[in-house]
Parts: sequence; C-alpha cells; structure tokens
Amino acid sequence: MPRTPAHSPAVTAPVVERDPHESATALDRALDRLPRVVDLLAARAAEHDRDGTFPYQGVETVHEAGLLTLTVGQRYGGPGAGLADTVRVLSRLGRGDASVALLTAHTLLHHAEQARTAPWPAALYRRLLTESRRGPALVGTLRAGTGRPPAVTAHWHGDAWQLTGRAAHCAGAEALAWLAVEARTEEQQPRTGLFLVRADSVGLEIDPAADQLGLRAAAGHDVLLDGARVGTDAALLSRTPVAAAHPLTAAWRQLALTAVLLGTARAALDWSAGRLRGTAAHRRPVGELDARLTGAEELVHGLAARTDADPAAAERAPTVQLLAARTAADTVQQALTLTGSAGLDRRHPLERHLRDTLSLRTQLPAEDAVLDALGQALLGS
Repeated sequence: MPRTPAHSPAVTAPVVERDPHESATALDRALDRLPRVVDLLAARAAEHDRDGTFPYQGVETVHEAGLLTLTVGQRYGGPGAGLADTVRVLSRLGRGDASVALLTAHTLLHHAEQARTAPWPAALYRRLLTESRRGPALVGTLRAGTGRPPAVTAHWHGDAWQLTGRAAHCAGAEALAWLAVEARTEEQQPRTGLFLVRADSVGLEIDPAADQLGLRAAAGHDVLLDGARVGTDAALLSRTPVAAAHPLTAAWRQLALTAVLLGTARAALDWSAGRLRGTAAHRRPVGELDARLTGAEELVHGLAARTDADPAAAERAPTVQLLAARTAADTVQQALTLTGSAGLDRRHPLERHLRDTLSLRTQLPAEDAVLDALGQALLGS
C-alpha cells in the first residue's frame, strides 16, 4: 500500500496588520446595517420557502452588509467579532429568514474557528478570504450524525486523496464555495478527519432532491463525491483518534445555532401578538410567552458574553442551548394555539416559523445526549 501523509504540515497563517480601531469600526458598520438586512430577508422569506428556491439575493445582502465575514480574525484583516456579537447578529437574522441565518452561521463558525486555532492551511484560507472580498463565499460542513461513521471515504491515490460517498442534507449545497467534508481513510489504521473541498471540484455533484419540511430555502441537497481529489494541504488529519470537539468550539456552534432558533421564535411571537392585538383575554398568555422567551434570550446572550470574557464558561453551553431550544419551540407551538387556524394558513408566516423551528432543532445536539452527559457528570457512572 502506498505511503500516505500523516497530516498536513504546519503552515504559518497569513497575517494582515490592521489598526484595532479600524476593525472595531468595521464591526460597528456591519451591526448598523443589520435592521435593514433583516427587513429585506423577511420580505422574500415566504417566497423562497414556498418555492424551495435558494435565497441568493438574501445571502448577497448579508455579504454586502459585511455580516458574512463578521468573525474573520483581526490578524487576517477582519472585524474579529466575538461570540456575543455573533449571537446578536444571528438572532436578528433568524427573525428575517431562518434559512439565510443558518447559512450565515455555518460560514461565521468557520471563520471564528480559524481566528482561534487556524485549522485551515494558510494558502487555502487566503484563497477563501480573496473569494469573500469578491462576493459571498459560503462554507458548509458535512459530518456524520452522532454515533455514526462518516458517509464518505478517502482513498490515497498517486499524490492526493480521492473522496467517495454520498452526504445527505447539506445546507446551501448549490451555492457553497467550500465544503469541509468529514471522511474516513481507507488505511490499515483508518483515520477520520476533515477534507477541505472546493465546491466546483471535479467528481463533486449536487443531487437536487431535497424537499424538506422547514428551512426550505437553505436547499439541503445531497452531495455526491465520486473520486473528488483533495491535496495533502487540504486534509486535516492526525494519527491520533479524533477527540470530541473542544468545549469552546462546541459552545460557539451550539449558541450560534440556538440564536437562529430564538430569532425564529421571536418572529413567530411578534406576528402572533400583532394578530391578537386588541383581545384582552390573550394579554396574560402572550405576556407569559414573552417573559419565557426573553429569559431564554438573556441566557444565550449572557453566556455568549461570559464566554468571550472567560472561555471556561463554554462548559455551560449544552445546558443553556437545551433550555433555550425548548423554550423557543414551546413559544412557537403555544403561539399557534393562541392564534388558532389562522396560524396554519400558508398565507401567514407562523406555520413557516413552526416548520423552521422543528428543522433547526435537528441542528443541535439531541436532548437525550445532553441530559445523559449532565447526569453522568453528576452521578459519575
């Protein structure tokens, strides 16, 4: 069997010197544009949901506002937004269009991880940044479900890896610039890692078969890999077994996606309150929903800010995301109960928010897994 590389060589990341004040100004400008972006997303969300069409214009709007690169590190010339600002942005985008918010979240998470640990090789990340200046450069991740082996295998052939397999439900598949594909190597001692694949690579095709219940604009199509070549510089592999995600990395993902969920729930409650305005009998139940949802928002935003100040706070993320996700889902369902049949009318947004909420929860860790881990920590068994 041909000798395969142990891992990608360490490469110094490209550094761009930028005045911190300039980065802060870029961040402020992006946040100032946020309300207008949310309004534009909301205006077309129903159309994309109904037709199952990709929200190219919405993603372009997010990009033009500087929100799609908000977490690019300052050493790379970006605003360097922390978790608190990221959660704030994604929560607001979730009010406009949950699908666009989800796609934005996936890309922001990649840039944030690069700012912290620089997993992307320098040349590839420099290329991503160049593409991001030219237009929206979405990045997606294809991972196997919890407890399942990767659906993609990597075979060493000549001077590169060849990826083969089918990965289901890849959000934004038709519009991604890059994919981070989890794959298992076909070696005597198999390794699992991420392979950075250009979306226009030979051997990569999109099967437009998605017909999802919610997040329909995210176009979660299947990705087919048939010998797609990946160089050694794009294979994030190690000889040691892949460990569980670092608590900080996991916290970023959990709180970011929970923020999208909370934004969707807030949009549902706002519409329901408008529908029920003037009916005194609904004041208390609507007030109860608002109080619970506000509490969940404070939990997520508060933990995000604490994590920026002290990364050790990230260990609280599984508990916070579980409680917040439950509250968001309950808020939408209770709002539907209050509005009655009007809430299920396709002419109104509430039923879309309900479907998006159901779909967003599948992006988060399963409740059973979170509760089991918490119980194990307490009981020691």
